[in-house]
Amino acid sequence: MALQATVLRLATMQTNERGGGARTTPLVTRACGATSMINGITAFDGGASIGLHHHNCEESVMVLEGHAIAEIDGVRHELGPNDTTWIPANVPHRFLNASSAEPMRIFWTYASVDATRTMDATGETRTIDAEHAK
Repeated sequence: MALQATVLRLATMQTNERGGGARTTPLVTRACGATSMINGITAFDGGASIGLHHHNCEESVMVLEGHAIAEIDGVRHELGPNDTTWIPANVPHRFLNASSAEPMRIFWTYASVDATRTMDATGETRTIDAEHAK
């Protein structure tokens, strides 16, 4: 079966609540035929953050809007629009909205369609694709 290129329109994609003022819109996933990577956008309300976690594969995150704090392996980095991170597999990290009032959005890419997220506080592991299918 041959794969076909796909155009994804953000306005038509399903957005999932992540809790704590964060929402994720998956874009490229298995659902559109991806076989080696997945990506999407996560929006953060003012002051919102995601808990410390790590993945079983590499991840890259670009700030699209607002100002973020990327906590990577215990070190905090201030990021603005177009700043991009690369995080190796199994490195603990999280992203926080640096503003208490302004929104922040990131574009993320995982280097595997079998990406998992393990929350450091609980040890709970979930597959990324399963979370986005909610």
